Amino acid sequence: MGTAEGCEGFFERVGPGRFRATEYTRGPWDAGSQHAGPPAALLGRAVEERPGARADMRIARITYEILRPVPIGELEVTTDVLRSGRSTEVVEAALGPVGAPPVMLARALRIRVAEESVPAVVSGPQLPTPGEVEVTPFFPVPWETGYHSAMETRFTEGAFVEPGPGTCWMRMKVPLIAGEETRPLDRVLIAADSGNGISAVMDFGRYLFINSDLTVHLHRHPVGEWACVQARTSVDAAGIGLADARLHDEKGPIGRSAQSLYVAPRP
Repeated sequence: MGTAEGCEGFFERVGPGRFRATEYTRGPWDAGSQHAGPPAALLGRAVEERPGARADMRIARITYEILRPVPIGELEVTTDVLRSGRSTEVVEAALGPVGAPPVMLARALRIRVAEESVPAVVSGPQLPTPGEVEVTPFFPVPWETGYHSAMETRFTEGAFVEPGPGTCWMRMKVPLIAGEETRPLDRVLIAADSGNGISAVMDFGRYLFINSDLTVHLHRHPVGEWACVQARTSVDAAGIGLADARLHDEKGPIGRSAQSLYVAPRP
């Protein structure tokens, strides 16, 4: 697998619940703000790693509220169990600058699992594998290092610079946290926030497509290095949009993601 040059991960762990964002978290629109994918994955990791987390439960749904742009710098992550039952639990995680109010929240539903306890029922299209398609470049970004340089992208349908539905395999070139193993869930959550960019239906140069939320549903735990986002965007003339996506790994469908969009002409 190819790696990005420079720092060793999207984040560096600097203490209990504290992380320093690196340049690889930088989004394409603001040099001082992160793409929402890396902090989404970090919050998902926090939910799974919280003290006392049950090993027999998995995230089935996680919803993110992006309250403000996530800055590149030192951040603090906290978790809180909102509901705990025999078969389900709800966990909230918050991320923000140290000593400041949160800028991003996540609320996750975890469900108890028992392997091979019920018949598997799966539906969804079989997609070309990432090995069958060529690397697809990101749209032009004003800086060299960022999320766009730390992710490998391979479209089987559409492209970042083509309006309309798109299907894109994505793979991390660096770990989520420097020096720590990258997990399949990290790979899905860091990619899911790209649905609106993969399937943009209007010119990036003329219109804003801002998502202030992201919801990911997973019926199967992901496996492997690649995550695929098969996305479609719909926009109402009043300026509200929805980016809806099927999520896949190399074995097949694993779930869905959705983003609410604010759409407007660029000032």
